[in-house]
Formats: sequence, structure tokens, C-alpha cells
Amino acid sequence: MSTLVQIQVLPHHLEDEDHILEKVFQKIDFSMNDVSQWSIRKRSIDARQRRVLYNLQIELWLNGDEKPVREPYKISDISNKPSVAIIGAGPAGLYAALRAIEGGLKPIIYERGKDVRSRRRDLAAINKEHIVNPESNYCFGEGGAGTYSDGKLYTRSKKRGNVLKAMEWFVDFGATPDILVDAHPHIGTNKLPQIITAMREAIIEAGGEVRFNEKLTDIKHEKGQITSIQINDSVWYDYNHVILATGHSARDIFYLLHNCGIKVEAKPFAIGVRIEHSQSLIDQIQYHGDDQNPYLPPASYSLVEQVDGLGVYSFCMCPGGIIAPCATDVEEVVTNGWSPSKRNNPYSNSGIVVSVSPKDLPNYKENDPFVCLDFQKKVEYDCWVAAGKKQKVPAQRMTDFIAGKVSTDFPKTSYQPGLTAVDLNEVLPDMLASRLRKAFVAFGHKMKGYLTTEAVLHAPESRTSSPVKIPRDDVSLEHIEIKGLYPCAEGAGYAGGIISAAIDGINCMDRIIEKYS
Repeated sequence: MSTLVQIQVLPHHLEDEDHILEKVFQKIDFSMNDVSQWSIRKRSIDARQRRVLYNLQIELWLNGDEKPVREPYKISDISNKPSVAIIGAGPAGLYAALRAIEGGLKPIIYERGKDVRSRRRDLAAINKEHIVNPESNYCFGEGGAGTYSDGKLYTRSKKRGNVLKAMEWFVDFGATPDILVDAHPHIGTNKLPQIITAMREAIIEAGGEVRFNEKLTDIKHEKGQITSIQINDSVWYDYNHVILATGHSARDIFYLLHNCGIKVEAKPFAIGVRIEHSQSLIDQIQYHGDDQNPYLPPASYSLVEQVDGLGVYSFCMCPGGIIAPCATDVEEVVTNGWSPSKRNNPYSNSGIVVSVSPKDLPNYKENDPFVCLDFQKKVEYDCWVAAGKKQKVPAQRMTDFIAGKVSTDFPKTSYQPGLTAVDLNEVLPDMLASRLRKAFVAFGHKMKGYLTTEAVLHAPESRTSSPVKIPRDDVSLEHIEIKGLYPCAEGAGYAGGIISAAIDGINCMDRIIEKYS
């Protein structure tokens, strides 16, 4: 059994082992002679006071204690085992497949998009030529939205055992062990593709299958049981168990289920803008002027405010990051943010979004499963029109947005397709614009210097989560009406990021394994 000790150190002492141990032994009655091994178990930054500190949780094993040794992920041959269909090769789909192999089942993944390497050409086409491929983009393709939109691994999930397992599997397939220690772990968009590729290769080596450019186009069910799925409007495959891990932007899946008589329902979500500051300004604000400290990473922030009955908050904050064009179809524009592993870009960006429920929306209709989706689509279309019907985004300096005037120029932006100057008060629905204006003023009081003319709003930030929920049983995790169909992760309304999606993929596969066992 280990002993845990909490200490705080100055940033420049973070790698000073003698100093760390000295602080530890000031708090416990042991000496170094009593300790066989030790390590940093958790690490976080505390910048609440003028002096910035690191919080460290130190784990000690005393003489006679045995430090547990974790077995890394093992590949076993499941080529002749029963097959399970997984729709989508995002984190939920990949982790469901890896868990299937552990449990003695053969996973077959159907992914509408391309492999992780081939996706790059389509991302370049969006950025440089304003061409959107509806089947291959920042959201669709191997690894899902997380592969090329940041790789943050932080989750609020309380299922700590599952969280640790999900993180350890990332390490097994190539991530740095630091993600097991950092309070807000991050892999980075530049490193995720290799890790995702390693997962796919392991699935194939075990006898599973990963099929690209294969899109779910129809479903058959009889007497409340799924029986088969159609791929690419042509081939039918018989399955009794199907995990639906299609992500929050696969709108065609929501319509498909509805048309097949499979219940879907409207779900609260959040929508707003993505704001970009210089990273140096955010560092100055968050580190109280100690922004040149070489031992401190690029700073992040988290903001929340209640405005006229609805929450307005920061979402997917990307230190040293880039704003990316994340449309999944023509006649829409969408923004998201990502950071490379070193977070060394000169810009800082974050979504600032308004939390909305179906009844909050002007187009609300009772029992309409697509009321939130329709609102989301209209905002994205209106922004596409306002920016010139390309992948440019309608943009405005934050102070001009509050004053209600069009910006005459912009500072440099990380958003490659470019900006179009508009008054976002006239483009966004008033229920969003009015609350965003008030929230920015409030945020300026909370973070002195945040409200600045150098900050630029890029619209919209609209894919925070799914606007549609696919209801499932709390215990079996199957659809409430269709046995064998497992709505999973973000696209079904049960996750909110890479790790929570991965955990949900594991949980859904666990239920299937239980049936076979």
C-alpha cells in the first residue's frame, strides 16, 4: 500500500528531486531510508494568488510495500470470434474495438471517412481552397473530431478507474506518460495521428477490421431487435449488436434513425463564438505578470457567467492554439480550436458559448426532435452567407461587438481561410448576441485585460455537443426501443470529449461482452 503526500513547489523547483523530497519529509514522519520508490502521481498549476505554484501529489512506497506493475494492452487473436459492428472510428469506436478484443469478440469498424493520413488532403482543401468534403473533414474520418482538433484529455467523469484505463491505453499506443500525471492532460494534434494509427494496426493485427469510406445508410429492426445494417446504400450485413459511435456532427444518422422509426429527441447544447487573444496577453493576466517564467506553460483560463437566465461559459480553451474550419457540409461555416503538443503558437483561443435548451429557442415546437439541430444549422448557414459563402468566418473585434459597429481592420489571425468584417449582432440571433455582449463585459471584470480591442470573435462555435439525443436504457445501454443497438458517446448525447467518449465506448462493449459470457 502506498502513501500519498500533497505539497506545493515553485515552478523552477518542479524537476528538483532533492527539493521535492525535502518538502515531502517535512510533512511525514518517515525518512528517505524508509522509502523504496516514489513518483509524482498528480501535477497541477495553482495561479490563484500572486505567486504561481505547482500542486504535487507524491506517492511513496515504503520498504516492504510492493509497487503494482501494470500490464500493457495485449493483442489476442479474435479473428474467428463472434463479430460486433461499430459505426465510427472516433475515440468511442476505437476504444470499443480494443475492449472487444480484450473480451474475446471480433470488432468490425465502419468509418464513413478516410484513414488519418488521407484526411490531411481534405483539411488542406478546406483551409486553402474553401472546399468541404462532407465525408472527410475535421469531424469525419479516422480518430474522429479529436484527431485534428486538439487532443485534450481532461474529463469530469467520476468513473476514475475507467478514466485511468483509457489514459493508460493512450500511453500503450504512444502517448507520453505525462498524461497520467497532469491534471489537464493534452496530447496535441501533431502527435495524435500516430497514436490513432497504432490503435488501428493493433485492431487489425488481432483479427478485427477497420473499413474506411463505408457509411451507414440504413438500419433494419424486427420486433424491437436490430437485425442488419446497410453500408453505402448497397450492401447489407446482419448483426445482432451494433454500437453507434458516429459523433456529434453526423446529422444524417439522426434523420436516418427518425425515418426508421427509432426514437430520437432534442437535447440541450451550447452555441456562440470562438474568441482569439494573443497568448502573451493571457499569460500576463493568468500569471500576474510572471509571463516570462520559462518554467510555466502557456496559460489557459475558464470563465462562466449567468446572463439573463442562461449560462455563458468558455469551452475547449486552446493555449498556444489555432482556430480551424470545421464545417461538415457545404453552405455552412463552423469553427473549432486545437493546439499542438508544445502549445507554442502565438495565439490563444476559446469557445465562448451560451447554453440553450429546446424551450429557450425561438423555433421551439413540442416533441420536435430536431428543434435544436435546426437552430444550429440556421446559425451556421447565416454565418456562411454573411462571410461571403466561402469558408471565411464573419468576425468582429470584441470591443466593436459590444459597441455594435463593424471592425475596420483585424490583427493577424490563426484562422487560415480568412475573416470577413461584419456586425455579429446582426448575424447571430439576438438571444445569443445580447448574452454574449453582457458576458464579455463580466469576463473583463474577472480577468483584467481580457476585454480588449485586440481580441477577435470568429463565428460560430456551434459544435460543442450533439443537439440531438438518442435515448438508451441506463443499465443495458441499449436503445430504449431497439435491443442490440447501443447509442454511444458524443453523437448520442452521452459524452463530452475524447476520454469520456472512450470510456463510453468501453462501457457499451462491456454490456455486449456480458451477453456473450
